[in-house]
Amino acid sequence: MQSHSELPRKFADLGVDVPFLRALRKLGFTQPSEIQQAMIPIALQGRDILGQARTGTGKTAAFGLPTLQRIDPSDGLQAICLAPTRELATQVVAEIQRLAGDSDLHIVPVYGGQKIRTQLHALGRRPHFVVGTPGRVLDMLYRGALKFDHVDVCILDEVDRMLDIGFRDDIKKILERIKRPHQTIFVSATIDGEINRLARQYMNDPVELNVSRDEMTVSEVEQVYCSVQPQDKYRLLRAVLAEEQPKSGIIFCRTKHGARKLAKKLYADGVSAMEIHGDLLQARRERVMARFRSGKFRLLIATDLASRGLDISAISHIINFDIPEHPEIYVHRIGRTARMGASGKAITFVMPDQGKEITEIEKLLNKQIENAHFDLFEPSPPGEQASPAQGDPARSAPTARASAVDGSTTRAQPKTLGSKFPTRRSRRR
Repeated sequence: MQSHSELPRKFADLGVDVPFLRALRKLGFTQPSEIQQAMIPIALQGRDILGQARTGTGKTAAFGLPTLQRIDPSDGLQAICLAPTRELATQVVAEIQRLAGDSDLHIVPVYGGQKIRTQLHALGRRPHFVVGTPGRVLDMLYRGALKFDHVDVCILDEVDRMLDIGFRDDIKKILERIKRPHQTIFVSATIDGEINRLARQYMNDPVELNVSRDEMTVSEVEQVYCSVQPQDKYRLLRAVLAEEQPKSGIIFCRTKHGARKLAKKLYADGVSAMEIHGDLLQARRERVMARFRSGKFRLLIATDLASRGLDISAISHIINFDIPEHPEIYVHRIGRTARMGASGKAITFVMPDQGKEITEIEKLLNKQIENAHFDLFEPSPPGEQASPAQGDPARSAPTARASAVDGSTTRAQPKTLGSKFPTRRSRRR
């Protein structure tokens, strides 16, 4: 039987109870992050909180541990958490379930894209804690499957992203459904005037916590951009990887389709890379992240939504294969490197029609980003059409089994006549 002396003492000092300390010990957590140190004691007091912290700093445990500790297992639904996407909702549920350990607390996800009947059945089992997207939570409220009669804690995770997506009205309708006195917690990577107005309307004298280090980290990251034609982007990426030799890097794409194709292209060319995006099941995403953290491969190809909330610290390079649509997203991306005093570099690919995007980023940072050139990269001559091997991997990546991106051994398929007819071996499969 585990003695109390073996439990994570620094979490105990914050007020975390023994059952959850055991769960933390099992997960290998011994040192609380900055947002956890700041938020957990105040949340345990029942105060409303407006918390700002960079993505990947442990916000889920910061609000999850005190919320779990306040729940009475003999009662029904007592905590609700809203998240902007189903991917984040399932990720938060998985983390909360791990933090709950061996307790009898029942945590349920509610989000679009899953059968209504399945979620109605789960809600009928009297969950204590529901995590969901605003649209589906509101739907379940209208159906009468969700009742807020005993809700004591309401959490809004990634508030900035929810407002960006357009959930403003749904959020207000949900918050207005909670009639009894309760604790409200907002957590977000950025906090602007609109979030502050929402907080003033629905919070009672909130404690403001800001442990965001985006600005400091941005100043510590070496930032460059590379001008590139669309058909040359993949060749530029290979040149960057060859010259920089990143120990551990994240390559950002705008879409999951682009991330999937780029990961397959890199793997087919012998580059140690795996993808993470919204199409991957939660269990597979966790396997990918476990392999990345353990150094089984060195490059993670990610979309912004899929990468939110990932706890990754030792990143040497961020490569923006696709420049983000909003400058704030750029800050979040590059904030994943140069952590804890380490050095880091961010490289952004900018196509000829994307001058406005890089200018907006520079205006936000209040600094000029230098244009870099890589010796191993030679642009296509003006007017010359790139070959498929040089083109955009989202359009020209070779066919490969999805398992290849997981790092399994597979051989490239031989070319066939006009690529129209599969080989005999392929037909048997």
